[in-house]
Amino acid sequence: MTATKTNERPGTRAVSRYCGMSASKARQVLDLIRGEDVQRAAEILTGTEREAAETIGKVLTSAVANAAHNDQQNPEELYVSACYADEGTTMKRWRPRARGRATRIRKRTCHITIIVSRLPADKLELRRRRMEAVSANRSRRVDASRRRADLSGRLSRRRAAAAEKAAAEEAAAEEAEETVTDETVGEDVLTDEATTDEAEAETTEAPKAAKATRAAKAKKATKAEAEPQVEDSAEDGASEDADASAGDDEKSEDE
Repeated sequence: MTATKTNERPGTRAVSRYCGMSASKARQVLDLIRGEDVQRAAEILTGTEREAAETIGKVLTSAVANAAHNDQQNPEELYVSACYADEGTTMKRWRPRARGRATRIRKRTCHITIIVSRLPADKLELRRRRMEAVSANRSRRVDASRRRADLSGRLSRRRAAAAEKAAAEEAAAEEAEETVTDETVGEDVLTDEATTDEAEAETTEAPKAAKATRAAKAKKATKAEAEPQVEDSAEDGASEDADASAGDDEKSEDE
């Protein structure tokens, strides 16, 4: 039983002819994407550093576009069913060598062919289940992250409320301190005013008291001066009475 010929493989193909590289170099890159879905194959080619990866990526993009435009296939359900590189024309060039000789230079080319087909039903079902599992896992992660965000938001709101409460308490304490300070200042002002009034009263009363003291002292001095005169007058009267009694006694003796 003969195998399916290369040009008879089912699917949508794209061919790049006379690529400026050898078929062996292209085959090393084609082996990386054979059997992979088109998304995975594109990622592999993007991460490959070989020069042939750029050309093969363009051929893959062309094959997917042909399948979507010509065969109305869903690009997400395609995979690389076959890919190969055939040898093309070899261009011969000559290079001068020593002693008048020449060396042949072979510039090889190749034809790159990529065939994409729709994935089998079982693989599509497996892929669908895998995508559902991934989506469910992603949904769980999103829900968990949202719950964490809600929790953090509640914590943030609680912290904000606590901060606002603390700020309000501080403001109330400051207002109370300001009120107490104002009252103290008022009392101090009243006290100062009372002290000032007392000082003024003392200042005004001091001359009066001094004047009254001087008046009392003058009065006492006047009284003190008056008392000796009274005593002198009393002594004079006593002496006069003694003289009178002495005169009476002399008169009686004469008789």
